[in-house]
Amino acid sequence: MTFLKSTTVALFTLASASSAFAQDVTLRFQHFVSPKSANPTYFMQPWADKIEADSNGRIKVELYPFMQLGGKAPNQFDLIRDGAVDGGWVIPGYQPGRFPEAEALELPFMTTKVGEQASVAAWKFTQKHLMDDFKDIHLIAAHMHGPGLVHKKGPAIEKVEDFKGLKLRGPSRPATLLLDKMGATPVGMPVPAFPEALSKGVVDGGVITWEMSPSLKLNELTDSHTDVSGDKALYNLYFIWAMNKDRYNSLPDDLKAVIDANSGEFASAWAGRAHDQGDVVGKQVMIDDGNQIGVVSEEETARMMALGEEVTAEWITEITKKGLDGAALVADAKAFVAESQ
Repeated sequence: MTFLKSTTVALFTLASASSAFAQDVTLRFQHFVSPKSANPTYFMQPWADKIEADSNGRIKVELYPFMQLGGKAPNQFDLIRDGAVDGGWVIPGYQPGRFPEAEALELPFMTTKVGEQASVAAWKFTQKHLMDDFKDIHLIAAHMHGPGLVHKKGPAIEKVEDFKGLKLRGPSRPATLLLDKMGATPVGMPVPAFPEALSKGVVDGGVITWEMSPSLKLNELTDSHTDVSGDKALYNLYFIWAMNKDRYNSLPDDLKAVIDANSGEFASAWAGRAHDQGDVVGKQVMIDDGNQIGVVSEEETARMMALGEEVTAEWITEITKKGLDGAALVADAKAFVAESQ
């Protein structure tokens, strides 16, 4: 009897241990920037820590910067969809034309310069217009960054004519359309390629945020950083934080609930706020290194906005020919932005 009891206890303990082990989950999330940049520092890592804490240690989220798990930044959506990674950070605009409705949020002077506000708008817009596009993944957050500005070699931009002849990196199709409209030669490229392109003279500069500037060494590779006047951003970029759908569905309900509680508008606003925090730090680094900080006058900003309106009008015409209601998409984007202020 003692032997049987001991055997029964041992088998029960082993079964319990196996069951507990089966409930423990490690999720591998990938992104394409420095772990010291704003989103990984103020959103991704705190989010991962909160997931672990809220699950009482049953979920561990591992973060891999610089695409360490393989693939290229433009293919991140497919890597997540196909299960090559459990989750990660995606810029849909890195695949021009694939997610056309998302471009409405990226049109010139669409968003405010507050990333948190823009991100709340992005989440609401996503829920209304983009969930079909993202049906093959599990969406956690949709967000924007803070103000996008011009970083370049040489003096700061002062007027529209200063763009003429400049080769400038752009992160998305709407951004490159605006650069082209202002007389620059736009060069589309993902952020990891930007520093090398600058150092080799492939581009004269580009548009990106304050917060990314230190990790890209823009204090060394460029001389000036130019924002526009007013409360609207020259351009913005749309991001998603997402998970492989099958991996999410494989979780027990209580662990799905942990992910769900850290998703949606809450997580989107958090991600946008991370960029706002990073912008303060990044701008100060550029100032401390003695780089020129420029702000385009209100009069010249108005000229740029007029060119931006032309880009938007042309975008509406183009997107409508593809069977989408371009005017409605723009109207909804503007309404959600206004509502989030």
